[in-house]
Amino acid sequence: MDAAKLRATQAPIKERYKSDPKSAMIRLTARGSIENEGIACKVETGRALAVAGLHPATGGSGLELCSGDMLLEALVACAGVTLKSVATAIEVPLTKGDVTAEGDLDFRGTLGVDKEAPVGFAEIRLKFEVETSAPQDKLDLLLKLTERYCVVYQTIKNGPKVSVSMQRV
Repeated sequence: MDAAKLRATQAPIKERYKSDPKSAMIRLTARGSIENEGIACKVETGRALAVAGLHPATGGSGLELCSGDMLLEALVACAGVTLKSVATAIEVPLTKGDVTAEGDLDFRGTLGVDKEAPVGFAEIRLKFEVETSAPQDKLDLLLKLTERYCVVYQTIKNGPKVSVSMQRV
């Protein structure tokens, strides 16, 4: 897809969102089931079922997906798609590219070994390695816009309001 086709595809969508801002509000939902054997959760991905379980560092077998890995994978997927979209829009030719997300966890917090140890990622690093003939100023713009428009990155960075509830069925 080139920049003109991307703009043509997105133009009516953008116009609809400008004229009817409420139409841009979309609720995404993830669902899972804990009705299977073992300490695991079957997650409906929209394309197939993914089974998430404990990370080996917390006693898992390593056969199921780790939710921490899934978070980083979602970040890589979103950042990669956003990078490609922005590169296309601003006409930065990418011959090759890799996206990597690394996160540091202290499993003492997750396992309750140390009440002072944080639960969750202490730091996440997102890295792009691209092969391109574009000048540095275009790469700087590409990075800035990718960071700005990547939904998963912005969600992690800005920490949205989150709530939790439980009900008996």
